[in-house]
Amino acid sequence: AGHGRRAAAVPAGVIRWPRAGWRLARVRSAEGPAMTGLRWSCCALLLAGIGAARADQPDYGPGGVPVPSIATSLPGNGDPWGARAWLAERGITYNLWYRADVLSNVSGGARRGTITQGLLEPSLSIDFERLAGLSGLSFFANGFLIHNTGRMRRDYVGGINTIAAIEADPTIRLSELWLEQKLFDGMVRVRAGQLAADVSFFFSATSALFLQSDFATISALNLPSGGPAYPLATPGVLVGVEPVEDVILQLAIFNGDPAGPGTGDEQRRNRYGTNFRVNDPALFFAEAEFRTNQGEQDTGLARVVKLGGWAHLGGFDDQRLAYDRTPLADPQGSGVPLRRRGNGGIYAVLDQQLYRPPGGDSASGVTAFGRISASPQDRSEIGFYVDGGVVVAGLVPDRPGDAFGLSMMYARYATGARDYDRDRNRLTGSNQPVRDYEMNLELTYRAEILPGFNIQPMLAHVWHPSGVPGRNALVVGARTYLRF
Repeated sequence: AGHGRRAAAVPAGVIRWPRAGWRLARVRSAEGPAMTGLRWSCCALLLAGIGAARADQPDYGPGGVPVPSIATSLPGNGDPWGARAWLAERGITYNLWYRADVLSNVSGGARRGTITQGLLEPSLSIDFERLAGLSGLSFFANGFLIHNTGRMRRDYVGGINTIAAIEADPTIRLSELWLEQKLFDGMVRVRAGQLAADVSFFFSATSALFLQSDFATISALNLPSGGPAYPLATPGVLVGVEPVEDVILQLAIFNGDPAGPGTGDEQRRNRYGTNFRVNDPALFFAEAEFRTNQGEQDTGLARVVKLGGWAHLGGFDDQRLAYDRTPLADPQGSGVPLRRRGNGGIYAVLDQQLYRPPGGDSASGVTAFGRISASPQDRSEIGFYVDGGVVVAGLVPDRPGDAFGLSMMYARYATGARDYDRDRNRLTGSNQPVRDYEMNLELTYRAEILPGFNIQPMLAHVWHPSGVPGRNALVVGARTYLRF
């Protein structure tokens, strides 16, 4: 899927845009000074020589048509006047990607009901080497047009783990907007602009089949405003290095709070994706990726291993203690939480092919994936997270685009959060549930109707939504996928 590898095998006539890149983000800190002005700029310059990342961009075939695309099933590749091909010859390509879900909570959760939701994502890529002779310079921008009649996870299941990753407030918003410069024959990439971390870090390519595939719950809940992840992006700089074949190092600094401080929903505080905040404390991501048997001519089992972590320089509330070290849940206490300096997490990702059919590529056959992560127990809402699953792809005769998968995710509340609940019950005499974990299971099948047009039924079961036993939910639904 085009990772920006210098030696990637590309079919004849295909333009493969790099999915590697670097990002920088800022993070808000409650303890300690914010990284602003000169200090922030110096960190960006320091990072500009160390790492590599991926952006979620399609491959493009002849005539500037994304691969796959419903355009290939239309007369003249859906380009009757040749404008798309003319632009592609000059390094300008575009993509329209629409996903629509119908989801029903048929049992348990907060309440039963059905919602529809959709996401139209246009994107534009410009290769300035083709357009203007500027070697190694490229541009990318994308946006989101979101509509729905409700939010399944928030309004119906009442959980924390993703049900369908396109869930968001209805709006039109800018997502990413960046320039990337490749150096040293593409070995180094420097990317700067408005960026999202979830397309470059802590990501499993195998998991992309599932509707619940998203930025891991542990990072989304432990970072201000959910971190720089769908649907929010933030200014940053990301640098990537591939020192040897199939080893990719990446490091980024982001603005740590993409919505900025305030109360209420972070998506409404940055409703159109144009806050462009640069005054918050910094958020760092770093990751090392090791790839095996990724080429189309390889016959061995493919493998991708990633080891990474993140660090936020801002301040975070202690989950259990007040500033005077008394229980925060004490009704006679101050109610003002103890502030902790910084937060972070470590993680590992594995995509392991278990069976590769004769002549199959690295995404065919049977592949298992897993992600695991941990964060400090005193200042994090989620202390431990793991997800994983199995995908079977390209094994149905005459239906190479079909895929079947089973996945699960498990998020355990941090010790501090659970101790707060116990303190509340002890000090108030109540008997409210103590949050423990939330676990999701998804079963799905993607049926390719035409290249670039899929229909994907799914079933999801949620145990302990928001850590509360006895509210298990069952969700059924389907996704329609169109790419032009």
